Amino acid sequence: MKVFEKAAKIIITCNRWLAPSLEQEVLALGFTPTRVFPTGVELSGTVTDCIKLNLNLRCASQVLYSIKTLRLNGPEDLYKDLKKISWEQLIAEDGYFSVTSNVNHPSINNELFVNVKVKDAIADYFRDKTGSRPDSGSELLGAVIHLYWKDDFAELFLDTSGETLAKHGYRKIPGKAPMLEALAAATVMASGWDMKSPFINPMCGSGTLAIEAAMLASIRVPGLYRSNYAFMHLIGYDEEIFYKEKERIRKQINEENCPVIIASDIDPLAVENAEKNALVAGVDHLITFEVCDFSETQIPEGQAGILFMNPEYGERLGETEELEITYKAIGDFMKQKCAGYTGAIFTGNLDLAKKIGLKASRRIEFFNGTIDCRLLKYELYAGTKRTDIG
Repeated sequence: MKVFEKAAKIIITCNRWLAPSLEQEVLALGFTPTRVFPTGVELSGTVTDCIKLNLNLRCASQVLYSIKTLRLNGPEDLYKDLKKISWEQLIAEDGYFSVTSNVNHPSINNELFVNVKVKDAIADYFRDKTGSRPDSGSELLGAVIHLYWKDDFAELFLDTSGETLAKHGYRKIPGKAPMLEALAAATVMASGWDMKSPFINPMCGSGTLAIEAAMLASIRVPGLYRSNYAFMHLIGYDEEIFYKEKERIRKQINEENCPVIIASDIDPLAVENAEKNALVAGVDHLITFEVCDFSETQIPEGQAGILFMNPEYGERLGETEELEITYKAIGDFMKQKCAGYTGAIFTGNLDLAKKIGLKASRRIEFFNGTIDCRLLKYELYAGTKRTDIG
């Protein structure tokens, strides 16, 4: 089972509504998606292709390579069918593996039970064949087997990623209510920023949006910050292919024409932490950090840049009234100081967004965890007097 050479179905998962941005990335890497759905993209390729996908994708969560489809009536069918797979062609006898699953079947009320069943089948296969077995556990440090099972249909995958790709590895200090890196990258891409004009990020918090913008502008990808993936622990892995791709993504970094990127926050500690995260990402010199109220953030004049803000949503009791004032001030700031720019406001509270007092030219749906959010875009024409609510 030479998975590094054999083409099969690949499912790249992502958080809900990140698929349009993920599809753009997949196409840019030279792959042709066969299906796009709200939480992922499907294509055909080898595990060698998965190496390239894992290192380059910003908006993905996992890269899954299909190894078998099954028809199952219950856990005993699962165990019997898994024992028929030639696991020694996939996992080293002295290796380590983990199991994850996504199960919706009437015979199962606990996914952990399914995970144990899969582990038992693999362990018993090795014991019967060799007298010993690989270690296994819940930590995603070695090979990872993923089971998707709905009704009587099941599909077994090699999860070639292991730890999620949605965390990009540079953010050592997350700060208060941080935006997931994959989500931040997708929202910056969806904002329409051309990566040439200024990117202004007041209320920057831990700096994730500004850092992702700097990474995009300088062609830095998340694979630069990570050294362990699940594909490295599969039989047939050639580390030379990995290091060749790693070197390619290092060489593609280009800072020659990076635009102005400004990140500000009223909290000095937040700015300090954002600077530290940017340093780890290698983009601290590409971002100007400021400690100030959002309304005092410097806005380069005469340029059609992006003003991107992610204000609080008012999730806790008693916050709404204070945040109404903040959202109104954001609208005043955009109208008075950001003429010519495109405003991009990411929020999980559309009632608060009405206080901005401008009509959104576009509303793009996202989820931040379990919160239904929108990226609201505002065209800030010079001298605009519009006050119709969007």
